[in-house]
Amino acid sequence: MIVLKATQEKLLSVLQSVAGIVEKRHTLPILANVLVRKTGGNVQFTTSDLEIQIRTTADLDGDAGSYTTTVGARKLIDILRTMPSDQTVSIESNQNKLILKGGKSKFTLQTLPAEDFPLVQEAPSFGPKFNVPQKALKDLLNQVSFAMAVHDIRYYLNGILFVAEGKQLSLVATDGHRLAFASALLDVEVPRQEVILPRKTVLELQRLLSDAEGAIEMQFANNQAKFAFGGMEFVTKLVEGKFPDYNRVIPKNHKNSVTLGRAPLLASLQRTAILTSEKFKGVRLNLEPGTLKVASNNAEQEEATDELDIDYGGDAIEIGFNVTYLIDALANMDQDMVKIELADANSSALLTIPENASFKYVVMPMRI
Repeated sequence: MIVLKATQEKLLSVLQSVAGIVEKRHTLPILANVLVRKTGGNVQFTTSDLEIQIRTTADLDGDAGSYTTTVGARKLIDILRTMPSDQTVSIESNQNKLILKGGKSKFTLQTLPAEDFPLVQEAPSFGPKFNVPQKALKDLLNQVSFAMAVHDIRYYLNGILFVAEGKQLSLVATDGHRLAFASALLDVEVPRQEVILPRKTVLELQRLLSDAEGAIEMQFANNQAKFAFGGMEFVTKLVEGKFPDYNRVIPKNHKNSVTLGRAPLLASLQRTAILTSEKFKGVRLNLEPGTLKVASNNAEQEEATDELDIDYGGDAIEIGFNVTYLIDALANMDQDMVKIELADANSSALLTIPENASFKYVVMPMRI
């Protein structure tokens, strides 16, 4: 039976859309496979890592009838990548194997029974559905995801907090040293819902979301989130635990503030970062009326200084930061200007976009 027939380009893009979560090594060998379920001309592809499940459906040629199996996802993708994009490829079933043909090439692949594939059990009840433009969600994720923790024992920090309330969707990420907050308006009012999406889910959504027109539909349950967009369905477990109260972390009423060009500041930090020590990555910011001096040094007694002319008339402040934390925030913004609010050398700094309350970035100072 010809399970499917399509151009290399079409089949590869469908497989790549679901294969991002497939682990190379897993205790369950079948999780390296993609579940292929054919019903007439409709072919459904599903992958899972027991915590996230991604499913997409494509309209592909092939024989009539139904057929279900699982086959190695990475192997299939690796083979397809070696073929020309306009080449027609077909996959046929033969006992417990699949035969992939393209041009004069032929590959015989081992399968595992579909009934052994562990599908994620969906939560019995989800909250109300709400839609966000794909591009808006992608932008929000890009604005905060760099501040997520990586392998922190406080597992609730290894992800992003989603808060939907009224007509606002807010995303928050923190690793304990810095915090990023971004928000967008929704088309509909939703009751308050607060969930923590795991890091792997966030990275996968960033990979899959597009800048094209089209919305992503979201639903949250107690321990799961469900997303539907672009013909795909994405179900993920949530991180359990209590996220820190981010409103208490965001400073209010810092008495000193300066608004300056984002690109010149970023360039200055990138220059001075070259001579920071590998371990501490510390830079000193010296704020005085009219000038901002950026300085760094390292264990080899090398040093860098840079100076920017600014419009500032507040207190003279010398404050140290991990330069990576500042660069991350500035590199993930695309506005021309950035506003920095400070109290003194020992208080956290607040970075915002002038005249725009939808983005806030808090960074703790460091002793240098």
